[in-house]
Amino acid sequence: MEPCKHCGTFAPIPATGYILVDTSECKWKNADKIETTNKTMLKFPFHSREDLIHMLDIWKENESFHQTVQILNEYNTPSLPIRLQHLWERLKYPLFTEIIQESAFTSYLQPIVNLQKESIFGYEALLRTDNKNVSPAELFSFAQRAGLHSMLDQKAREEAVKKKAAYIPAGQKCFINFLPSTIYVPEYCLQHTFHIINQYHVDPADLVFEVVETEEITNIKHLKNILEVYQQSGMHVALDDVGSGYSTLDVLQLLTPDIVKIDRDYIRNCHESEQNQAFLKQIIQTTKQLDLLLLAEGIETREEYEWLQQAGIDYGQGYYIGKPSPKPVHKFIHS
Repeated sequence: MEPCKHCGTFAPIPATGYILVDTSECKWKNADKIETTNKTMLKFPFHSREDLIHMLDIWKENESFHQTVQILNEYNTPSLPIRLQHLWERLKYPLFTEIIQESAFTSYLQPIVNLQKESIFGYEALLRTDNKNVSPAELFSFAQRAGLHSMLDQKAREEAVKKKAAYIPAGQKCFINFLPSTIYVPEYCLQHTFHIINQYHVDPADLVFEVVETEEITNIKHLKNILEVYQQSGMHVALDDVGSGYSTLDVLQLLTPDIVKIDRDYIRNCHESEQNQAFLKQIIQTTKQLDLLLLAEGIETREEYEWLQQAGIDYGQGYYIGKPSPKPVHKFIHS
């Protein structure tokens, strides 16, 4: 399938060449000009990667890093437009760029249990890089700065689907994180994911797409549209970290996710904290009224587990139940 233009591209950066800048955007005029089909561009030569980085360092201080440029190689073939900031980030952090380009990562699987039946309900797929010195948080932060967050998010979803096909039995769920900000037109942007699901013969009903905890949502209508596209395609959706940020009780009725994950801050010491218990009892009542399922994440002790179980929470996840691992644990045993 053709990638969406928003998902980022890996234009080859030649050892020598020119940076092309639109004359209407560039403050630096001491350069040769080149006429293109619809505008006049300025040509700034570079003779090595270091030379190019030095040029960008200067522009970083004097130019708007949001402007777009093109790279002209030795054959006078211009690249697709790219922001100065994105180009600078990819040159300064080649290891991170290579990890995304080569998909040098995998999914670890953390078990999720049915608290009432004490059986495996499914697994959450969590990104882990092949390079242990690069954390997932660092990689996603870089991808955001380098204009590659849509590509990384898409590739991470693909890796999770592959892990589901290879290791998670039919009938058990696979929770897959996604960044709503990387999905511009859901009906189009999600076609690659749906194609991968079909390619690996995964039952859509076994997938739960989860809005990640770090994502800041400002357009609830857009998020609702994304969730509906998943649901209309036979998949489930989960809303993460309810109780913090945008994921408040007020939006549950608007978004109608299938599963609601409770912010781990309310799980910590829930067997002792009256404040946490008051919130948990409130959300249990609300989700029952809306016919939504509840998942408590961040369970780390037997006491937390047993209180949540007795309170009627549907599902649980956390180190007490099991840590993320390359292959799933098929039996739930807690001590």
